Amino acid sequence: MLQPIVLVHGGAGDIPFERVDGKLVGVKAAAKIGYHKLQETGCVLDAVEEAVRNMELDPYFNASYGSVLTADATIELEASIMNGANLKVGCAALVKDIMHPISLARKVMNTPHNFLAGNGAMELAEQESFEILHSGQLVTHYAREALAEWKEGLNKGEERFARTEIGTENKYKKVETETVGAVAIDCKGNIAVATSTGGITGKLPGRIGDTPLIGSGTYADNLVGVSTTGHGETIMKYCLAHTILKRIDFLKENAQIATENACKTMTERLIGEGGAITIDYKGQVGISFTSKRMAWAYVKDSTIHYGIEKNQHLQEFL
Repeated sequence: MLQPIVLVHGGAGDIPFERVDGKLVGVKAAAKIGYHKLQETGCVLDAVEEAVRNMELDPYFNASYGSVLTADATIELEASIMNGANLKVGCAALVKDIMHPISLARKVMNTPHNFLAGNGAMELAEQESFEILHSGQLVTHYAREALAEWKEGLNKGEERFARTEIGTENKYKKVETETVGAVAIDCKGNIAVATSTGGITGKLPGRIGDTPLIGSGTYADNLVGVSTTGHGETIMKYCLAHTILKRIDFLKENAQIATENACKTMTERLIGEGGAITIDYKGQVGISFTSKRMAWAYVKDSTIHYGIEKNQHLQEFL
């Protein structure tokens, strides 16, 4: 019998020091809530959904309330969830004005389809009685400031505010790319993953990143579960979640080594930064990121483990 684990991340990126404490509080709370849900229902899908729902409510995270803004100062959300036991998936993108896109993604899982976007996703939200908020209710002051700073930097031609590709030359500019995600395993080895995001500051309306793409932002089977975070265009090209799975399956690396190697080689090849959290079929945990910081936490054996800096691993008893 395996020890149940709920592991979460609050996004990889250039997280400023003044937001560190808030993010650590948030990931610790989400991991605890997800773990309690797993104990209550015994369902790993319930656990990852509940953990992500909690972070979607928290303005310290780039998911639903607290999401970054498009170039047009709007919010467009995306999310995905996957069940490792039967490979069922639910993905949603170009979602607007709902608090919990991860729950909408789970509703998509119950349709004949894997992925709904835009008007189709919003019609499903209305059919399932999701509360549709007034436009702008999810926008925070921090998100407005971030967009204003992005536009100012873009006008000045500062490289850190955009990504350009000219021929084979890639220049990666550091922007907020934080996402939230959760991975859970139960005592029988069933694994589930959920991931949710608002994208990147200043994105073009209609842009979809890695988060709702199975194999890039999210992947789960009962061999491994992975949720990724970082520069979406980079993660999409590298299929980061599935690359971690392949390293575990074919190279027989453990969860930590596979996660570290995949994130490192992705950034070395494509320049873009990112991170991932992983649980493998043995109940081993993997946590790695190539960005400045990534908030993470997991609960196992009545202990919560957490960190945000490189090589940081703190523990507290529940």
